[in-house]
Amino acid sequence: MHIPVESYRLPNGLQVVLSEDHTAPIVAVNLWYHVGSANERLERTGFAHLFEHMLFQGSANVEANEHFELVQRAGGTLNGSTWLDRTNYYETLPSHQLALALWLEADRMGRMLPAMTQQKLDTQRDVVKNERRWTVDNQPYGTWWERLPALVFPEGHPFNHSLIGSMEHLTDASLDDIAAFFKLYYTPDNAVLTVAGDFDRGEAMRWIAEYFGDIPRGEDRPPLRDMTLPPVFGDTRREVVPDAVALPRLFVACRTPVFGTDGYYAASLAAAVLGLRTGCRLEQSLVRRQRVASQASAFTYDLAKGSDMLVVDATAHPGVSPEQLEAAVLAELDAIHRDGVTEAEITRARALIETSFVTGMQSAAERADQLSRFATYFGDASLVNTQVDRYRAITAADVSALARERLGPDNRVLLMFVPAEASADEAEVLVEATA
Repeated sequence: MHIPVESYRLPNGLQVVLSEDHTAPIVAVNLWYHVGSANERLERTGFAHLFEHMLFQGSANVEANEHFELVQRAGGTLNGSTWLDRTNYYETLPSHQLALALWLEADRMGRMLPAMTQQKLDTQRDVVKNERRWTVDNQPYGTWWERLPALVFPEGHPFNHSLIGSMEHLTDASLDDIAAFFKLYYTPDNAVLTVAGDFDRGEAMRWIAEYFGDIPRGEDRPPLRDMTLPPVFGDTRREVVPDAVALPRLFVACRTPVFGTDGYYAASLAAAVLGLRTGCRLEQSLVRRQRVASQASAFTYDLAKGSDMLVVDATAHPGVSPEQLEAAVLAELDAIHRDGVTEAEITRARALIETSFVTGMQSAAERADQLSRFATYFGDASLVNTQVDRYRAITAADVSALARERLGPDNRVLLMFVPAEASADEAEVLVEATA
């Protein structure tokens, strides 16, 4: 597999990535801004996610929600997403509608502030608050994805606080706060624009220059707070959360090497051996043989700064106690930490990861997203073509070494959700077991 990649920069700093593929008459436009919750001030969390919503509320030449209407009427799809260290917006349209997508993205990059109003801010702030209620506060186990990073990353670390933000901070956000955040981060010199699929190179370059070329560079952005962390915690840490849930659920996180390093690929393969698909260790042992878990998986967060996380996620089978679930999960981590992995396991894991990656690259939208990802994190979109070889270069011995260094009892955070009605006694037993 080889993805064609051409990269260049506009004078205003916008990094452009082009990848032609005339197999199907569609084109994907993908814009990554190098800003996420990590860039927020500690007293103003949730801004990056709020902007994911605000940037669909119109710009100087586009009415609120008209971005959606124009793309969908043209036969396309679109959306946006926010993560700890990036925000992206993307459209996939019929090839002849490329100019529309580029113009829409350029108009909100360069001319959003004139259309920003207090009413729009109030509306989207309420939308985000409702999203928090629906997906976090009132969702069984819903707080795991802010509790777990808060345990893995120390207070004050850019990855420690909630991605969606607190109700208090969202309430306090003013129009001036929002405008200042936009001016700092949603600028061409902090963005990657990728076009992938069926398009004419010369035509695309002319449109990009015309629509994006006159947008001014941003001001000096404040540096991220210190991301440096020790490779391991030095002990096992725990939090027990009484919740309105029917079954115990355990998350175990270990600090692992950041995305793009050799250690990352070893950790990714270790996660696949433990928890990817039905042939993995957790599925075979916990779900099928012991029947202590109804589901079990493992994955990496794929963070490119500071430290990554390998996470094990297991939900108890009905009738199984939190203590039984925890003992079974930790036994599997102890085994891979102590004994490593086999060559057969790595062959299987590598094949699954490679198949998923290559299959994903057949989609213009996924291809554009991956090109933006590598351009944003490493300044080189062509690294997408090295990923299969990076995995193939990792041996069973490499993964076993990673497991010995990073998956032991000195590098584990345990987040256990227990049914609220039985939480007090179970929490006391779990805490005593750790002590």
